[in-house]
Amino acid sequence: MTAELLDGRATSAAVREEVAAEVEALKAEHGVVPGLATVLVGGDPASASYVEMKERQCEQAGMRAFARHLPADIDQAGLLTEMEALNADPEVHGILLQLPLPDHLDEDEALAAIALEKDVDGFHPLNIARLALQDVEPTFAPCMPLGCIELLDRYGVVIRGKEAVVLGPSNIVGLPTALLLLHRGATLDICHPHTEDLPGISRRADILVAAIDEPGMVKGDWVKPGAAVIDVGWSRGKDETAEKGD
Repeated sequence: MTAELLDGRATSAAVREEVAAEVEALKAEHGVVPGLATVLVGGDPASASYVEMKERQCEQAGMRAFARHLPADIDQAGLLTEMEALNADPEVHGILLQLPLPDHLDEDEALAAIALEKDVDGFHPLNIARLALQDVEPTFAPCMPLGCIELLDRYGVVIRGKEAVVLGPSNIVGLPTALLLLHRGATLDICHPHTEDLPGISRRADILVAAIDEPGMVKGDWVKPGAAVIDVGWSRGKDETAEKGD
């Protein structure tokens, strides 16, 4: 049996090129340069690296990157003041608050403080609520789940009428991915670590999304022939790819 690689890196590169062209058109037609603010609290190396990547790719696409690196000991009031300032800044069109925050800060309150129209991560509670409703479009949806749908679409994987299984119910990846698949007409199972017979449920899937950070959890015999498999979990040294068996 052969397998077709759903190349996430190639797809992301193509999307970045398309976004850069759209940014140039926006500049030429309206004189607007999109601006993205990234907010990093503290100096966690993994978070700092991820934010640096966001800023670099933003600039490569011809957009402005506004970096806000805040001290780890900032209090809740100080963080909310920063959110309010970015909300009011007309040159900032999108705000990304890097998670997780230090333990003394309230993530939910901080995310809710981001203006709905600038919540490009789609984590504002109203955006999540709109994502959960039928026939209602959220202002934004989380980027990684959108990436899963984009990857399936670009490789011609049919979603409507197919059985989809999402392993992992996280608010950032698993749950919104499941909701996006549901909106596209998939029949859905969403599983968590306590779900009984994970291998059996996974074998039913036409589309299997592993949104878990447990390398090697999904075995080859969990996947039925012809299924599309996307791994959005992450661990050091793991290749960021997906496969479609046929």
